[in-house]
Amino acid sequence: MSRRRLWNRLLLVLAHLVLIAVAVAVLLPMIWLVASSFKTSGELFQSPPTFWPKEPTLENFRRLFVEVPFWRYFVNSVFLSTAATLASLFFSTLGGFGFAKYRFRGQGVLFGILLASMMIPFEVLLVPLFKLLRDIGWLDTYWGVVVPFMAGGFGIFLMRQFIVSVPDDLIDAARIDGCSEFGIYWRVVLPVIKPAVGALTIFIFLGQWNSYLWPLIVLRDDAKYTLPIGLANLIGVYQQEYGMLMAGTLIALIPIITLFLAMQREFVSGITLGAVKE
Repeated sequence: MSRRRLWNRLLLVLAHLVLIAVAVAVLLPMIWLVASSFKTSGELFQSPPTFWPKEPTLENFRRLFVEVPFWRYFVNSVFLSTAATLASLFFSTLGGFGFAKYRFRGQGVLFGILLASMMIPFEVLLVPLFKLLRDIGWLDTYWGVVVPFMAGGFGIFLMRQFIVSVPDDLIDAARIDGCSEFGIYWRVVLPVIKPAVGALTIFIFLGQWNSYLWPLIVLRDDAKYTLPIGLANLIGVYQQEYGMLMAGTLIALIPIITLFLAMQREFVSGITLGAVKE
């Protein structure tokens, strides 16, 4: 074996060892979360701490469903995240289609404003949005959580970049065949950018599922709380239910993991397509 080949093989082994170490470091908190959800309250605060539960128990899960309206929080999160994702996907793809395939006066200015809006921190918009929702009577409603972010600048920009790559000849052929403009968007453009839509779906759903600050400000009724708010309420000045928090967090991960596994191919294809697109 030549010296060069031996050196390349050593580098390959070293790269694999580094990747394994990084994978273990990333998975370690997840493994600790799973193990802690089956520990008793006493074992969670035991010193020295234990990694694996000595006496695994389902008490944390039982208390989570008995003492806390966990299913209500779960259903609220599923509903709000699904509604926000579908609405954002519709307006983002529609807006991206308009910016990519139509020429109109002020297009450059509007697109510049769209890009500039992505640079504004959410904290700057917090008070104006709150006052607007108060004036129109949308506080403590699901409308107030979903509507303000139905058309995000990032989603429109991302869709526009992918739709630009759709051949104009394909769209012209659809027009010649008598397809309406909305029909072109629905039947021609959307199937072509399916990988990009899959990637954006995961981004939006994950962001909405983990959203805490905005639902906390808008929602007042405990029956309308989402999972992040409900789980955060388990830890306070007068109660510290870390076992229930670990169990609830573990269950809250299930929809995210399920969505990613279901759309993994589209997500990877969308990221790869964006990396090689001219």
